[in-house]
Amino acid sequence: MLCNLRELLCADAEDLKKPRKKGATIFGYPISIFFIVVNEFCERFSYYGMRAVLVLYFKYFLKWDDDLATSIYHTFVALCYLTPILGAIVADSWLGKFKTIVYLSIVYTVGQVIMAVSAIHDITDTNRDGTPDNMTFHVALSMVGLALIALGTGGIKPCVAAFGGDQFDDSQEKQRSTFFSIFYLSINAGSLLSTVITPILRAQECGIHAKEKCYPLAFGVPAALMVVALLVFILGSGMYYKAAPKGNILLEVCKCIGFAISNRFKNRRSNIKKAHWLDWAEDRYDKLLIAQVKMVVKVLFLYIPLPMFWALFDQQGSRWTLQATTMDGDFVSTVNPILILVMVPVVDSVIYPLIAKCKINFTPLKKMTVGMFMAALAFVSAALVQIQIDKTLPTFPSSTESQVKLINMMDTTTTTDNSGYCFHSQSSEEYLTFKEPFHLTVGATTHVISLEKGTRNTQIVFREEGNVSTRTVSVTARYGSFIIIFVNGFHSDLNVTVGSLDTGIIEPYNVSEYLMVSKGNPQFRIKNNAGECVYTQTLGFGSSYTLIIPSDFTFANCEQSIKAVMDISPNTVHMAWLIPQYFLITAGEVVFSVTGLEFSYSQAPSNMKSVLQAGWLLTVAVGNIIVLIVAEAVELPEQWAEYILFAGLLVAVCIVFALMAYLYTYVDPAQIEAQFAQPEPEDKERKKSLEMEKRGSRSSSVSSTHEKQGKATKM
Repeated sequence: MLCNLRELLCADAEDLKKPRKKGATIFGYPISIFFIVVNEFCERFSYYGMRAVLVLYFKYFLKWDDDLATSIYHTFVALCYLTPILGAIVADSWLGKFKTIVYLSIVYTVGQVIMAVSAIHDITDTNRDGTPDNMTFHVALSMVGLALIALGTGGIKPCVAAFGGDQFDDSQEKQRSTFFSIFYLSINAGSLLSTVITPILRAQECGIHAKEKCYPLAFGVPAALMVVALLVFILGSGMYYKAAPKGNILLEVCKCIGFAISNRFKNRRSNIKKAHWLDWAEDRYDKLLIAQVKMVVKVLFLYIPLPMFWALFDQQGSRWTLQATTMDGDFVSTVNPILILVMVPVVDSVIYPLIAKCKINFTPLKKMTVGMFMAALAFVSAALVQIQIDKTLPTFPSSTESQVKLINMMDTTTTTDNSGYCFHSQSSEEYLTFKEPFHLTVGATTHVISLEKGTRNTQIVFREEGNVSTRTVSVTARYGSFIIIFVNGFHSDLNVTVGSLDTGIIEPYNVSEYLMVSKGNPQFRIKNNAGECVYTQTLGFGSSYTLIIPSDFTFANCEQSIKAVMDISPNTVHMAWLIPQYFLITAGEVVFSVTGLEFSYSQAPSNMKSVLQAGWLLTVAVGNIIVLIVAEAVELPEQWAEYILFAGLLVAVCIVFALMAYLYTYVDPAQIEAQFAQPEPEDKERKKSLEMEKRGSRSSSVSSTHEKQGKATKM
């Protein structure tokens, strides 16, 4: 395989030197585009599938808090949109698109495989809450995998679509246009399927990983799809037209701008005036290139406010995902791609024509302004939903407090000091909050209990060998799952299984490991050497229960003797309330993103479309950097307040952008290029005089040569 790959890549150098030849076609389309479309579908499935569960992996597997999970997620996304610039430079300047796609796809595939491996851990390497003991190793693997994925997916991003366009000649303009439609359809299809399938894969039970969700499977399938994408792309190698690298126009633009700035700085004390600061580049660059750069800079200036839109939009994969885990219902990550597929044709075919009939001049920049405003409204909607969620969430201890729930396994009154709490039953109904160590009195025995600050605990009171004993167990509180823990008050060892989950041996007066079950009505099989029974517990989404097996437990009376104590109540706000914010953000995306790409294309010079594409992708990267700065630097006590902050920032930026759009003058790049392509009269005279001087110098040179030859002959 590697030998064949090396031969294919080495053969490219010869292919690039050959003139273009007509490849095999079907219905007028090059067969080679089939491999490119399938490659793109698999690659997008791989990327969005991995990303769909990434922030959940950070929170529930790596045990990061919401802010750190959000920051790392957006750092990763930012890198994915920074590396396209590197990929474009490498492809256009050195390797060509084909080699760049292959090499970086290999890097990409290795990164996906490393991510899947990072989620694998052995049961012997597991804490009692189901997480790996050597967490540093798993974190390091994850970061390496994400770095490679960012380099791979970003590096090939500007190459694949352009490489597909290269497969068509000038007579196939209609087919090329259809190809791009199919190409972008494959992107949305891959995104939609992956965001549906990957969360389902994560929810599966997979052996030793069932203590958590099945992240090895959720990351492994996208990794397998990336392997398929790479193999399919390489299989089409013999059919591709591979254009030779022609130099990177992005570098030329940067050099031109850099020279203009440096030349202006050198002449800062001179009295020379220029109509535009880029005119200072005339000493080295021709007027056509400078005119083209002026058009690019004009559009790039409009890009300055745009990152704030992406700062809100990309939080669908971080803050909004975490918000969904505190709600009742199935995860709604599929809403955005579904709405995109529906809304794009509706907006183009219905909404825009209706606006045109109302004789409203709905220019591209006005559309983008509306899109930004709709994204701000989406975050207002998210804030309103979050306020309702907060009313239903349990109150966890602050950093100066600790919480405890008492489970009394004795028929003795249990009391605590400085609280007035008194218990006759097996447990307290609510968690008790303490700032200082408290005294626990059981009959005539008093125990001083000191708990770690900021923790939630279960305190078990039982009789062991005639003495009253207590045991403190830290409770792991999590959202978005069904969490079960068993307390064994029976006189012998017990074992509990549910599906492929196994608590192991639970000794008397001890507590099992946490079980994260995937169904809301699980059946627990309780057994020891003497017998076995099945206990069923109905669970609400997001709930957590402690199931107490009492001292008088019998296998024949399993269902009636076990007592269920609710640690965390089920989520009650349904996920359907997320639909308005997803609708608004998707409508904003359709109006903003699609229009923005169209506007950039129409205002860009013919040879600088890729430059503005790179600038557009850069706004996405900067938007994600804004999110991680806010997540780490701005400490707001409530999540809804952060949503309002982002909405307010986008509204402010929207107003600035509206003013910039009002002052912007649309141009026709083709007309400007044609103007500068034709030399002005004075330029013609200058060129004519230069040509005459050259001819005169050539004549004198010829005469001089003849004289020297004559002298040589005479000699």
